[in-house]
Amino acid sequence: TIAIPKLEELQKDGENGKKVLASITRYVTVALAIIEAAAMTIAFGNQGGLEDKNALGYITAIIALTAGSSFFMWIGERINEKGVGNGISVVLVINIVSTIPQDIVGLFSQFVVGKDIAPAILNSIIIIAVLIALIVLIVLLNSGVRKIPVQYAKKMQGRKMVGGNSTNIPLKINTSGVIPVIFASSLMQFPVVICSFFGISGNKESVWGHILLGLNSSNWCNFDDIVYSIGLIVYILLVIFFAYFYTSITFNPMEVAENMKKQGGFIPGIRPGKPTSEYLTRILNAIIFIGAVGLTIVCIIPFFFKGIFNVQVSFAGTSLIIVVSVIVETIKQIESQMLVRNYKGFLNN
Repeated sequence: TIAIPKLEELQKDGENGKKVLASITRYVTVALAIIEAAAMTIAFGNQGGLEDKNALGYITAIIALTAGSSFFMWIGERINEKGVGNGISVVLVINIVSTIPQDIVGLFSQFVVGKDIAPAILNSIIIIAVLIALIVLIVLLNSGVRKIPVQYAKKMQGRKMVGGNSTNIPLKINTSGVIPVIFASSLMQFPVVICSFFGISGNKESVWGHILLGLNSSNWCNFDDIVYSIGLIVYILLVIFFAYFYTSITFNPMEVAENMKKQGGFIPGIRPGKPTSEYLTRILNAIIFIGAVGLTIVCIIPFFFKGIFNVQVSFAGTSLIIVVSVIVETIKQIESQMLVRNYKGFLNN
């Protein structure tokens, strides 16, 4: 809605606009599901994953995958309607959490089971410490805020002096959330999806094969084929780029500075107007970089473990960011619902 003015108008158009947006979202979701289902089905067929490699078999698989996506979209909408919020994200979290026991068993099987007591204890401590550190870092990224103080000048209104109060502009450290990671991952996977339509797979026999191997995160941080880690560098640059890009379309320092000037507000020590805009831009750029670096650190951990130790840790990185973010937001949503319920009960009494 921010990038497309027509959609932004619909969002501001009250309940009718929201219904139209919901309908558009459903149709786009189904269209994307069909495209992705077709690419996955072709890939399954090329790998021998389909028993009936004919038109009917492919169509059946595509319809089944699309129907499954549509069903989960419907579940997400029902969760939103009940007031919990983050509907489809809750479904994603359930999927991610369901893999955690298997991943933890895999980690302990490789680094703890069968080892001597001292190395086993040390490895256990390191695994637990890394997980705790990642969770703490994600919570800090999601909740960390740089507050810019704003002072409003006093002015005469009728016979009274009004204004003079102070507030702040909260700038989140991770202003764009998990969006940069999702955008970067999607962009990296787009050539893979396109190539799967034409039956092109990652191999060392062609230029496209080498490119696809570099785009595959399973080949990153592998010292036997270190050249493919260039894909990791591209991924990191994309995360940082999309962190700045997404923030630039969601937060406009010039608009904020103009609104403050109209309302008689100013940042202590900074002149209103353009100097305020430049100050906000400078602070925002520094905050975005810190948030992007934090996101990058969290995201490359599973690639590091996969490349160095050949351990698949699916609940770290992007998955862990989604889990922690959704849990924190869902708790806040439930608390707000409980608060409204308490107010209603108090008013009824």
